[in-house]
Parts: sequence; C-alpha cells; structure tokens
Amino acid sequence: MNMDANVYACKRWSEQEGWDSHEWVQLSDTVSGEASAERTRVRCGWTAEALLIQFLCEDTHIVSDYTQKDEPLYNQDVVEVFIDERCIGTGYIELEVSPHNVVFDARIGNEDNRAVNIDLGWNIEGLQTSVNRIESGELLYEIRIPAAGNFETKLEEGIRWKVNFYRIDESVEGVREYQAWQPTGAVQFHMPGKFGTLLFV
Repeated sequence: MNMDANVYACKRWSEQEGWDSHEWVQLSDTVSGEASAERTRVRCGWTAEALLIQFLCEDTHIVSDYTQKDEPLYNQDVVEVFIDERCIGTGYIELEVSPHNVVFDARIGNEDNRAVNIDLGWNIEGLQTSVNRIESGELLYEIRIPAAGNFETKLEEGIRWKVNFYRIDESVEGVREYQAWQPTGAVQFHMPGKFGTLLFV
C-alpha cells in the first residue's frame, strides 16, 4: 500500500507474478483535481534491468496525426512521464507516447517552472513501447525504460525519485483535458515542485 497520495510504492516486477500485485493510481484534472472525463490509470514496476510503466486509458475519440519521433506530440492526445532522478527540480526526463505509439523523449532543463532547455538530441537507450486496444475497449500503453545508459541510479529497494504522470485528451467537441497523477493547479506540466515520489519497494 502507498504511504500517502503523493507516494507511489513501485514494486519489484517478476515474470512469475506479472502485474497482479501492482497498484493502479488514477489521474485527475490537473487544474481542479477533479475526476477526468475519460479515466486514466497508471501503474509501475521495476527490475534490476528496467523501469516498467503501464497507462490504461478510456479513449473514445483519438486525435493523433503525428508519425515521426520527437514531433510535438503534446499538441494532441498523448500520455507523458516525467522522471527527476536527482529530485532537485532543475532537470528531468520527459517521455511521451501517442495513441499510435509515436515517441517523444528529451532531457529537460527547468528554471522557475519553465522548460528552459529541451534536449531532443538525447534519446532513451533501448526504449520499448506499445499501445494496444484491449477487451475492455481501453488503450493499454506499455513502457520499458532500461536502466543501463539512462539512469544514474542502480535500481534497488529504497531509492526515491520525483515523478509525475500526465495525459492530454481531446474530446469530440475539440475540448482538451489535461490530466495528472499529482495535479499542478494549472495547464502546465513542467512544475517539478508538484511531482510525487516514486518509492522502489
């Protein structure tokens, strides 16, 4: 169980047990904190070799025209992961995946809640992603980020990172909803002071 709403207990993942013991957290409107129009859930796991993330999204209307890596996916439907391994708010990884499994990844330099440096030349080594519509009708995003070449920290019990999970979802009426695990109080995701804690257990 998580200690509080700002901490996600990221359990060690095993092939034998699969995802059954890994807890889902639900995203909400990033401004108001209220329930989102279409539900989004996220869960994480880890092995010594990689960080694993799943998004499960209700999505009755997909807006996703981008086809090339590192295009501005954030202008349409997308899920996003921000990882601040050093927990100091000045730099973090941003990873986005579109409903058509197009990827945006970058290292972000942050100053005063602004992304002042976006390094698109940086790439997550060995990244694996997939997006599939499952029996429930929801979209299941699966992400595997290898530890080697991407993280400074050895993945093991007890480490803590600052993270946030986001989704942008446009309705059939053209209204965009901005969702977050830890709401930021604004239509702005680059607020590291609002990130939650990913605790490896």
